[in-house]
Amino acid sequence: MKVRGKRLTSIAFVAGIAVLFICARDGRPVAPPARDITPAPLYADTVRSGLPFAIDSLCIVSDPAHSLDPFFDALDRLSNGTDTVISIVHLGDSHIQAGHYSGRTMRLLQQRYGNAGRGWIAPFKITRTNEPDDYFITTLIREWTSGRCTQSTPRCPVGPGGIGIRTPATFVNFDIYIAPNNGAGYAFDQVVVYRGERSMPIRPAGRSRDLADVYDGEEMPPALKMITDTIRMTSPADTLCLQSTRRREGTDLLLPADSFDNLYYGFNLTNGQPGLLYHSIGVNGSMFVNYTNPRYIRMLEATFHPSLLIVSLGTNESFGRRFRANEFEKQVRDFLSLVRKYMPNTAILFTTPPECYKRVVVNRQRRYVRNENTEHVSETILRVAGDEGLACWDLFAATGGRKSAENWFQGKWMGRDRIHFTREGYEEQGVLLFKAISNLKQARTNERVVD
Repeated sequence: MKVRGKRLTSIAFVAGIAVLFICARDGRPVAPPARDITPAPLYADTVRSGLPFAIDSLCIVSDPAHSLDPFFDALDRLSNGTDTVISIVHLGDSHIQAGHYSGRTMRLLQQRYGNAGRGWIAPFKITRTNEPDDYFITTLIREWTSGRCTQSTPRCPVGPGGIGIRTPATFVNFDIYIAPNNGAGYAFDQVVVYRGERSMPIRPAGRSRDLADVYDGEEMPPALKMITDTIRMTSPADTLCLQSTRRREGTDLLLPADSFDNLYYGFNLTNGQPGLLYHSIGVNGSMFVNYTNPRYIRMLEATFHPSLLIVSLGTNESFGRRFRANEFEKQVRDFLSLVRKYMPNTAILFTTPPECYKRVVVNRQRRYVRNENTEHVSETILRVAGDEGLACWDLFAATGGRKSAENWFQGKWMGRDRIHFTREGYEEQGVLLFKAISNLKQARTNERVVD
């Protein structure tokens, strides 16, 4: 495995000054007093990875410029009882769309800092593709056109989740369900519907005593051409049935059906509690270029106001027949330029992709060989992060580096296509990401204690 001496040295130094959290009466870890700096295990060490080939010393985010400090300060305020909600957006590709990787990180962080809700959910199954298994979005409408950010010319506009769905139907309904087992803990008392500016408003089906308020047609910045409907309830629920209305607000006047262009993007589920909202946004096949769009980046900021943007991309670029590291680097920097322009108050954390295989044909027989480009992609992401003073976690190295895909596959953590991972494999990656963030945060706390 190729080892970068300077990075390993800095990681070893940071990990070496780690000390134990002292738990408050409510069980939440807090920083020890200044006089107590006895070295002991990290809080993150109570969460174990099942990967025998994971390199524990590399399970820490590299951030020499301290770019994540404002985010960590916000987490400290939350731990100290501030009644607030902190938003995280995890942007990625099919590794994120499945929901197992980011979902595991989400639950672990929320166990530590508080659960403010499930956050963003998108109607992937309505577009005939996979979606996370902790929620369901169903509809009676059969005729939908779907747009994705991966399409060179999207078939319909896309929203903050990277997809959009449009129907010519004169009536629209959505039923939202939190899965009883996989979605446990994500009951909600507020739903925000995101739709196109000319779409029919969405309201609860019927009128329930559990509903407190309905706010139709709240306009976001005009350039985004997006409207929100907010439904607030008097008590938490795990199911909500929604339907469209053609009535002009405050009247019984029915507007003609042809005056609408029914375009919908997704939903945001919250529970009114302080804590973290962790919004997973992944689209199968997506690359940096698919998100490098001023309107899209502005939409992310206006919708989520994230304190932290985690970017997990690069796998799909590594399969390009004419992959060039310098071209890929330009794509990463172009994306970063837009994020810094339109999300100036958001901390950024890059992650590198894990190694995978690619399929080749030798003597008319299909074979799988390691995808060497994932290493080049990882090196490029690390270089850009270092040049720009941004945080980065090297998942490629932490899970074994070069030739580690064989370990993933033989251990049954990788799927049959040798690109994607099993549910267990993704969840292990989610554990490692949580540990990497937690280890850096604890190291920063220790630095302050020593000072």
